[in-house]
Amino acid sequence: MGIAEGATRKSLSDVVFDRIQRAIKSGAYGSDERLPTEHDLAAEFEVSRPIIREALKRLRDQGLIYSRQGAGSFVRSIGLKQPLGFGQLENVSDLLNCYEFRLALEPEAAACAAERHDAARLQAIGAALELMRDATNRQTHREDADFLFHLAIANAAENTYFSTAMEALKDHIAVGMRFHGASVKREASGLMRVFGEHNAIYEAIRDRDGARARDLMREHLLGSRERLFERRKPEAEAVS
Repeated sequence: MGIAEGATRKSLSDVVFDRIQRAIKSGAYGSDERLPTEHDLAAEFEVSRPIIREALKRLRDQGLIYSRQGAGSFVRSIGLKQPLGFGQLENVSDLLNCYEFRLALEPEAAACAAERHDAARLQAIGAALELMRDATNRQTHREDADFLFHLAIANAAENTYFSTAMEALKDHIAVGMRFHGASVKREASGLMRVFGEHNAIYEAIRDRDGARARDLMREHLLGSRERLFERRKPEAEAVS
């Protein structure tokens, strides 16, 4: 179950965190079940124990596990419950409402990410950006990389309310990104322009310019909404 080859664009602790998080949320571990020891996890993932410790710290910070002195790490029962939940996105009005919420959420997350990110968090944002760059060079759009970019920024904000909200909205955001990607591909320079918007956000976060990161994220989301809806008023049409 080695992960070194798959982590060239992502820190090893991020990969370990993601895999253990998925295992917990999928029910692979029961409530209050003890996780394998640091030594066993390091052997399982073929990484060093400091990397395991970093991943476990993130899991504790997000309320997914807790530690007992001398006993190890255990799955927290509350961590198996979704703190947020949204119904199915059914029409254009729902999609507009999603954009409205994102405009309240993501610009502030970008500002916090600029102020608080560490090297690993910045690397995760940059890795998603590189996936988008590769897709743009091939004149295509990758909704998964687009979402990873925005989620990585929420994670870099070091506030689990931002990241939890983004994860809960994943399916809703994916609908907007899919339609937005189709709309920008109709223009010869559309994909490159949108990539440039993402790159500018990344650079502002990298440079720890919170005000600029906030403004650029807001401009990007407003532009995305405008390109998608072409200034139309909300309609009750189905989006699927």
